[in-house]
Amino acid sequence: MTLTVYLAGEIHTDWRDEIARRCEGLDIRFTAPVTDHAASDDCGVAILGAEEKKVWHDRLGAGINGIRTRHAMQGTDVVVVRFGDKYKQWNAAFDAGLAVARGKPVILQHGPDHAHALKEIAAAADAVCETPAQVAQVLRYVLTGALPDETVR
Repeated sequence: MTLTVYLAGEIHTDWRDEIARRCEGLDIRFTAPVTDHAASDDCGVAILGAEEKKVWHDRLGAGINGIRTRHAMQGTDVVVVRFGDKYKQWNAAFDAGLAVARGKPVILQHGPDHAHALKEIAAAADAVCETPAQVAQVLRYVLTGALPDETVR
């Protein structure tokens, strides 16, 4: 069974690479949003032309990124949504809601400091993890039925 996993959310750390490393050898295809922050923010004006007001600059980029996200979600089996420690990732909340609305299984990943703020999103998720290692173990279990080695926890 091949699993396509969309890795949504925080773009400022290497959590996606860590999950991919921990899932080596599994039949998983990972997809993700554009993680180059400047490219993601500026794609609209780079393609459609400059906007004077920042609100319209952002709106153009959001629309194009939305096309990419909705397309990626259609072809995915599982959505992992990560909320990082540093920035407010409102787009991650959108991604989680979109995945739930489309009936996609959701793995939520965030640190313990965000547990209260994300309780409603956590209630809609199928699994809530604190680390990328736990996310990888969930994916491994889904594909193989194997429980984690005690040294990995």
